Amino acid sequence: MPTSPPASVNGSYRVLLQKEQLVFSAAHFITFAGDICERLHGHNYGVRAEVTGPLDSNQYVIDFIAFRDALAAIVKQLDHHMLLPTQHPRILVEQNGEEITTRFDEKRWIFPAEDCILLPIVNTTAEQIAWWMANQLRTALKPQIGDWLETLEVAIDENHGQWGICKIDW
Repeated sequence: MPTSPPASVNGSYRVLLQKEQLVFSAAHFITFAGDICERLHGHNYGVRAEVTGPLDSNQYVIDFIAFRDALAAIVKQLDHHMLLPTQHPRILVEQNGEEITTRFDEKRWIFPAEDCILLPIVNTTAEQIAWWMANQLRTALKPQIGDWLETLEVAIDENHGQWGICKIDW
């Protein structure tokens, strides 16, 4: 019996990355039901990512170290920041020098610009953050990894078992 599949074996494999250090603390708010804007609050988010694809010439889907390091760098960008969506039709986000002014109807917040991450998403839900992170991760890894992977899935745990998940084509 072979100890590993031969290089010529077609198949699809998965690599899942979920580590204690893949966490970030951030503040946000979301809108729902069209005109309701929840209060500003924060979470200690957890992150996991998975790729699917065939085995490469090394007999693995992806180098764990490259995968981990790229994801950790993206996670670190969000840590201890205010997450603001820039694509929401009713949330207005403007940078004025060192400040970010954010408005939703009568509500207004002013944050130091250095404390904010402006995300090109509609709402700072776990699902949308997962979509953004998946696209950032694919962009970071594709030059090193190439095109042979099939899918990339990123999951954001917002509150101990409440996951928002996005799966994109590689």
